[in-house]
Amino acid sequence: MSKIGIFVGSVYGNAQHVAEDVNTMLSAQGLASEVFTDPTLNDFKQVSSMLFISSTTGQGDIPPNLEFFVQDLRDQFPLMEQKPFAVVGLGDSSYGETYCGAGRQIFELLTELQGKPITELLEIDACETLEPEVEVVAWAEKLLGGMV
Repeated sequence: MSKIGIFVGSVYGNAQHVAEDVNTMLSAQGLASEVFTDPTLNDFKQVSSMLFISSTTGQGDIPPNLEFFVQDLRDQFPLMEQKPFAVVGLGDSSYGETYCGAGRQIFELLTELQGKPITELLEIDACETLEPEVEVVAWAEKLLGGMV
């Protein structure tokens, strides 16, 4: 049975809340999924497809809970062999160039690891979207065919 891994980068819990809502939707669709807030390379290798949902911190940086995991991916470079993925970047456009920087870094890295993007990076602007979970869940529902 295939399992969708939802990898979360969150500082204040917003991205985790969004991920939990996506996980609930996937379960309601009868799909196996798991949210990873402190993932390992083994978690990464064991899922059949993945969704990354990450906020951005500092100057376009990856949140601390994903920082070492992403560094492990860069260091060990486990090829994904066309495993499907999608990425959501949560950010604040008032930060200019660093807006959704974590999501952009993750999308680029997964592409380098030879993952198969099933859609472009979804950027959610906190200046325009008060309930990102509503937008992300609807977006994720449309991607189900590419995730399973």
